[in-house]
Amino acid sequence: MKKNKEPFINSTVRRMVRDTRPIRKWLILSSLLSVGIIACAIATPELLGKLIDQLYAWLQGDPSASLTAQLLPDLLILFAVYAANAGITYGNHYLLNHVVSRFYTAGLRIRMSDKLQRLPVSFMDKTPAGDIIEKMQEDVSSMGNSIHGIIEILITGFLQILAIAVFMFLKSWLLALAVLAVMPLSLWLSSKLASLSEKSWHASFEYFGKMYSTVEESYTNFPATKAFNLENHVQQHHDEINTDHQEVARKANFLQSIVQPIIAFTNALAYILIALLGGWLIVYRSVPVGTVVTVILFAKQLSAPLERIASGFGELQMVKASAKRVYDVLDLEEEIRPAEEIHAAVEGNIRFEHVDFSYSKDKPLIEDLCIDVKKGQNVAIVGPTGAGKTTIVNLLMRFYDLNGGKILIDGQDVATLSRDSTRDLFGMVLQDTWLFKGTVAENVAYGKPDATREEIIDACDRAYCDHFIHTLPQGYDTVISEDTTTISAGQKQLLTIARALLANKQLLILDEATSNVDTRTEILIQKGMDKLMEGRTVFVIAHRLSTIVDSDLILVLNHGQIVEQGTHQELLEKQGFYYQIYTSQYAI
Repeated sequence: MKKNKEPFINSTVRRMVRDTRPIRKWLILSSLLSVGIIACAIATPELLGKLIDQLYAWLQGDPSASLTAQLLPDLLILFAVYAANAGITYGNHYLLNHVVSRFYTAGLRIRMSDKLQRLPVSFMDKTPAGDIIEKMQEDVSSMGNSIHGIIEILITGFLQILAIAVFMFLKSWLLALAVLAVMPLSLWLSSKLASLSEKSWHASFEYFGKMYSTVEESYTNFPATKAFNLENHVQQHHDEINTDHQEVARKANFLQSIVQPIIAFTNALAYILIALLGGWLIVYRSVPVGTVVTVILFAKQLSAPLERIASGFGELQMVKASAKRVYDVLDLEEEIRPAEEIHAAVEGNIRFEHVDFSYSKDKPLIEDLCIDVKKGQNVAIVGPTGAGKTTIVNLLMRFYDLNGGKILIDGQDVATLSRDSTRDLFGMVLQDTWLFKGTVAENVAYGKPDATREEIIDACDRAYCDHFIHTLPQGYDTVISEDTTTISAGQKQLLTIARALLANKQLLILDEATSNVDTRTEILIQKGMDKLMEGRTVFVIAHRLSTIVDSDLILVLNHGQIVEQGTHQELLEKQGFYYQIYTSQYAI
């Protein structure tokens, strides 16, 4: 069964118009200014026609009469009308540019930013950063720019056409019919061609997002690209995406740009028709020359809003594609946000009861996982890559929701708690360090913004990074970021460990926390960690088994299942899976 064609002013456009509520009073003012522009546009042909009639009468009458005295008043009025038209047009454009960018465009970006904060971590894992940036930057800008077009199409354009049509009929109904005869054809052609471009624009924006992602990845991983001599490979990948984008963009631009020439051609035919018909009326029907000139000028003015509307139809299809991508993000299902808080001070008892989880439905990862961790225990989780170690951290932090089972903290189901409340219990040191642009002190105090300088220095001292901080140009006030090259990867890891020490949470997660430090630094960190772990429940995830030999409990995972558990010595004596991993690392 053939689907009904989507109306041009569809739900996406209507939603865009609804989103202009914060600037509606300014749009009304803009509409009033547009009426002023239309009044000036209509007055101009009238005045010119009157001047031509006066000039014709002077040529037919007494040449000794003062032509200047007859024409000057209307010339001054004409000059004033042109000046007013220019001033109102400038004011209207300035108003729209200022209001739309400040309130509409900025408001959309704020809404998208707020929305991203409420989306599950799985969305960020599956969506390239470049695609998100492209939607927030290019697509939102396109929507903001479209407000000008919508005002011109729905208000200025159609009102101007209506006003010009009325005045032409008042001057000469026959000439008016000749002018308006081709208008339905022009509008039909423009809307038909414009509708064909929407799919091409949508595909163009999709490739644009991929290009953003490629460029972002290229610069983020620039050292690795240089180290492996992959510059040509990266360039080739970028060229492939750029070529695909170029093809669909060329098609979209062609369909959009062909509209205006077609409208101009049909308008030219109408212009020729009324010029010939007007000449015949002057000769055989004694129609005043000024009347014919006025209608011809009106016809010339009529082509401008028609071309603007035709061009606007094409632009609106491009904007619909942008708006759909933005609204797709704004309409995404958000995380369920329970409001319940932790009912009492947390002791640190954690239970996994028959937990099931998978990142995709067709690939089970964790099935019927049961873990019982007591207060103050140091629990190590080991296993091969892909066994589910980091997944356990994701579940503890509620980055993902369970497919089945429960996770209990002191007997309280975390699914009933707010995510903020749950995550506030944990301090974390991840395998991938993350530093923002700011001072060393600000980076360390990220988990405790109100920390004093003394507390920051104490945390850094316990994390064994106070010494190297003092070697930096401004010490704790040195500005660093993730891309800083003046400190090593290991030193960045030490700063994130100091951050966790300062946060001083009851529950601690160390995910490959010592993977980027040398052996000597690892020993120093381990001593500081021993102090931190006292009285706290700690989860340590590591491939380097030397860091977890003193753990109270070691959980050995394989394919999402706990295959062994016990202390380091007990597991070695079993000579099972853990024994194989250990000996593969340390066998001589």
